[in-house]
Amino acid sequence: MIHAEGVIKTFGEGAGKITALDNVTVDIRKNEFFTLLGPSGCGKTTLLRLIAGFELPDRGQILLDGQEIGHLPPYKRPVNTVFQSYALFPHMSVARNIGFGLEMQGRPKAEIKTATEEMLALVQMEHLANRQTDQLSGGQQQRVALARALAPRPKVLLLDEPLSALDLKLRKEMQIELKRLQGETGITFVFVTHDQEEALTMSDRIAVMQAGCILQVGTPKEIYNNPARRFVADFIGDINILEGELQQDGGAVLLPGGASIGALLPEGAARSGKVSIAIRPENMGLTAPDAADASLTGEVTNIVYFGAGHNVHVALDGGGEVLVRRAQTDAQVGAKVGLAVPDAVQVLVD
Repeated sequence: MIHAEGVIKTFGEGAGKITALDNVTVDIRKNEFFTLLGPSGCGKTTLLRLIAGFELPDRGQILLDGQEIGHLPPYKRPVNTVFQSYALFPHMSVARNIGFGLEMQGRPKAEIKTATEEMLALVQMEHLANRQTDQLSGGQQQRVALARALAPRPKVLLLDEPLSALDLKLRKEMQIELKRLQGETGITFVFVTHDQEEALTMSDRIAVMQAGCILQVGTPKEIYNNPARRFVADFIGDINILEGELQQDGGAVLLPGGASIGALLPEGAARSGKVSIAIRPENMGLTAPDAADASLTGEVTNIVYFGAGHNVHVALDGGGEVLVRRAQTDAQVGAKVGLAVPDAVQVLVD
């Protein structure tokens, strides 16, 4: 649905010049929930604005459904945008807000009425059709903004952190609602967020961005379980990153304490030398220090109960500390423990 090729976007001039997007190339598929994920200032919203037509690239091109759209103004692009502030019209009813875009396009009244009713049903707000938008809750306003954006049936819906103003419980409910709407409409959603859990919950695929570049694109499971870059591993959830020496055959990493751990090498990783490896806390097991499956040993320094389980902090005998996450544990602070790790762990590219 969307193909961006070699896109560069800068702001300012001279010493104050900032590169917001640095040679970005990405493909977003039809009927996909695609998320641009990264910290503030990484370029995700800039890329969204380029697709919408609110900004123009310095170099590169953007194609939408095979058509180059760089020359088209925003109102002629088959996309709609939902912003952080929903920008609803307080003097209009819910129904009028939803049909407003169709009115501006000069659609027949019968078509506007039908489309409005369909959207009200889609967001489950038929009973609030005649209510003023300033009398709605935050979650209801969010639904109206989505319905208004979806009413003209755009090919792509762009969402710029639309859940950031909602409280935690409502935000989780709206995550499920957004995914449902995308599936039912079949419209390509491009979602911008800095919230890792939000991205993992809703996305078909995720592009992790840093400093104007896309570091990795993959499904939530690929991004979480097989991060190729150190930044991606560190940004997505809790993770243990250990330093070691990659053996010449590329099949194992030797840690400072003498332990050897099997290695998964991503494309672009060195075949030998010093490397970093990544192990998720839930993928490490606690065992006796002399157990056959104890790849590492250490001492428990802290145990934190968080409701669904325990975070066990272990100082390694070879230096460094790791976090182990277990649903139940008999470990005690000060006890010596062994750590069972997967047969092969991810080597990271810096």
